[in-house]
Amino acid sequence: MRRSSVGATGAAIAVLFASVGCSNTPSTGQADASPPGAATPEPSPTVAVTPSASASPTPDPTPSTDPAVPVQADFDPARFSDSATITNGWLPLQPGRRWVTDGVTLEGGERIPHQITFTVTDLSKVISGVKTVVVWVEDINDGELVEREIAFYGQDDDGTVWYFGEHPEELEDGNVVAAPTWIAGLEDARPGIKMFADPTTHTQTYYQGWAPKVEWSDFGRLDEAGLEDCVTSGCFADVVRFAESSDGEEGIFQLKSYAKGVGEIRTGWRGEAESREELELKTTLTLSGARLADVRRMALDLEEHAYQISPQVYGRTEPMQ
Repeated sequence: MRRSSVGATGAAIAVLFASVGCSNTPSTGQADASPPGAATPEPSPTVAVTPSASASPTPDPTPSTDPAVPVQADFDPARFSDSATITNGWLPLQPGRRWVTDGVTLEGGERIPHQITFTVTDLSKVISGVKTVVVWVEDINDGELVEREIAFYGQDDDGTVWYFGEHPEELEDGNVVAAPTWIAGLEDARPGIKMFADPTTHTQTYYQGWAPKVEWSDFGRLDEAGLEDCVTSGCFADVVRFAESSDGEEGIFQLKSYAKGVGEIRTGWRGEAESREELELKTTLTLSGARLADVRRMALDLEEHAYQISPQVYGRTEPMQ
């Protein structure tokens, strides 16, 4: 998922460094201060939403040998023999893991509180012949839920994590106003690479997915490796940073930092974006029992709604299991 389109709602670095020495262990917890379903409004079965689609689909990118020019990765579903077991050290997506990132959105000089929760469910969904892991995402701006999403990840036999699509629902005053769904294999959409097993050995820019019907063309490349970084949850060594953007956003990037064994710890920015985010990892948790069941229920509820409002795309997929 592109948590926000860089050109419209870009990203920046939160300056909340701890003054302690770096270690590799984040602060963790086993419970949430508030249940995961507390802020989520019930989906309305009567809402009809037209996805944000391009009037004319973006043409296929031209292959390039320039590492700064994004390319499509070669996708072979036969190379995903245990795809729902995601053990990638930079993006470990085991069921029950939750990351809470906190900070602000900067718009016109105003600092708006912003929080994202990213939770790995115990559900899976088969997409393009690959069994993917279902992730539940909530995006909260100034205390209000502005987006909820189910997203789909799978790991290939080399340990690379791929992105297979998403169903996001953008909200205003609790009502769905847009749902730009894309699923790999449908409407010309393709999966893309989210994280290599060893990202430090890859300098080529790769698309993280490709969905021309909804103008989804996010790509990323290695920006720097071997960093040390301190965020609210702790200090980390062996950090890699990626510069992410999308077609048409010249010189504007989200800068996402990942700590090995932890996952994403910081979102920064580069370029003259109109709107930017300053986010850093606040805490990591492991959900189980009733809390994990709550997340499962919300994901299943959102899928039911996706079948209603996105029949032309989501309606052509098999249910999550």
